Amino acid sequence: MKLFGGDKSEHPMSDAKEARTILDAVQAGDPFKAVEDLSHWLESVRTWETFKPEYRAQLVQMVDDAAQIPLRKLQREYLHTPRLSKFQENRLWATIREWYRQSAFAFATCIDYYATGQKGSDALKASMPFLTVRALRALAAQMKWQSMRYSPSDNFLWAMLYKIYSLSENRRFSQAKVAAYAGPPGETSAEQEFLKAVMLSASSLDSLLPAEIDLVEHLIAHFIDSLKLSADFDPEVTYWTDLAASQAPMRLVQPPQPVSSLRFFTAAAAVNELEQLMQTVISTNAVPSVLGLGGNYEADVVLRALNHVALYWSQKAPERKAPRHKVKSRVAVTHGFDGVLAALDPAAEVRADPDEVESWVVENVSAGGFGASVPQIRGDWLRIGCLIGLQPEGGTNWIVGVIRRFHRDSPQQGTAGIQTLARSAVPAKVRLQSRMARTGQNVEPAILLNPADQGSDVKVLLRGGVLVSGQNLELERDGKGYLLIPEGIMERCEDYELVRFHQMVREADK
Repeated sequence: MKLFGGDKSEHPMSDAKEARTILDAVQAGDPFKAVEDLSHWLESVRTWETFKPEYRAQLVQMVDDAAQIPLRKLQREYLHTPRLSKFQENRLWATIREWYRQSAFAFATCIDYYATGQKGSDALKASMPFLTVRALRALAAQMKWQSMRYSPSDNFLWAMLYKIYSLSENRRFSQAKVAAYAGPPGETSAEQEFLKAVMLSASSLDSLLPAEIDLVEHLIAHFIDSLKLSADFDPEVTYWTDLAASQAPMRLVQPPQPVSSLRFFTAAAAVNELEQLMQTVISTNAVPSVLGLGGNYEADVVLRALNHVALYWSQKAPERKAPRHKVKSRVAVTHGFDGVLAALDPAAEVRADPDEVESWVVENVSAGGFGASVPQIRGDWLRIGCLIGLQPEGGTNWIVGVIRRFHRDSPQQGTAGIQTLARSAVPAKVRLQSRMARTGQNVEPAILLNPADQGSDVKVLLRGGVLVSGQNLELERDGKGYLLIPEGIMERCEDYELVRFHQMVREADK
């Protein structure tokens, strides 16, 4: 940026008024472009050598403030827009995650000037509680968005978080209250932001969908006054971490060797409040306004999130419903409603693509499912709630299951927890029928689960959105006609619905 042969150039934001003009213009544009441009401005401000520490911190705050409105728009689009295209989803995620990466680095740079006593850094002393709160929040947000892609724990980010929080303790401002941003009411502190980060990590995010991860973050913020952080061990604590290490917090199995850098934390006091909220949701079938979720979530989604955090915040560690047994066997894996249907019925209209069938290694089995390693992650289809078919090596039968837990061990490898829906399944054709009319309407493919075990109730997989209120299904199987009356949707994902039906034999028309 050395213009017209000058030895040094002025940064475009060297003047605060000019900086404000630039930011106003950027903020007024398209949210995507605004956040991308502001990420570049933040990096520029962070790395510009001649800024004084106090002015750099002022600019970082200004750029961060300017990003909040467009950033919230992008986050709402990612979390609450149904059926985003893969391109849209990836672009949104990458833009949001990159913003938080740049934001965390920018605030950390300001804090580092103060911590290392560089020239002019004394002027930052009064603003350190504020800068620390924003740095910790940005680091926690970066971890959160990486967890939405089930990425492995980033030890570098944990080391940054611990160092910044340790500084706040050492300089005795960890509990100083500040307003993190101008909009949302209430104040926070470095200690509370640290607690939010470690509690989010402790909440077993690898079994949640992105919107559920966001909801858990809201619940943690709601219960923040009931969370407890301590340097001393007591029987009530459930998790611990070491500020001198660089790894995620862990559930307490036995007290670790005592050192001054240990921190213990618990949500035991919040569990009773959680149970009361669950009862309110169950009795009213509505989201309590006290949670401040603004109508973004349905009652059943909130109830699932409350049950989830109650399970993992409890002092008693979650137990498996059935014992697991170690094995080592390969399985062929296909995914999605069409992929499973094609595997079950090779002669169907939907044909299986051999390139879409993957090979995984089952590591353990139980009465309810499998644990499998994914030696090579192909594409971005693998996520919580995805329908899959599994065929053991050398076998002919396909098992139908759902991904319940997923964790990336590296960018190309991961482990998956799979719940078994059915040990056997058969393809079928069903006719949609209005309850007001005798005549059947559209014919749709379906998958009957465990057909040999069915009694008066049956479980059927359908394509997402096929069945609407007021419709029954007609089914012909083994020379008999059946009327299937829906009793409830058991599972719903992007491309399928699992529905429970009451089955009645239909008499032949006379």
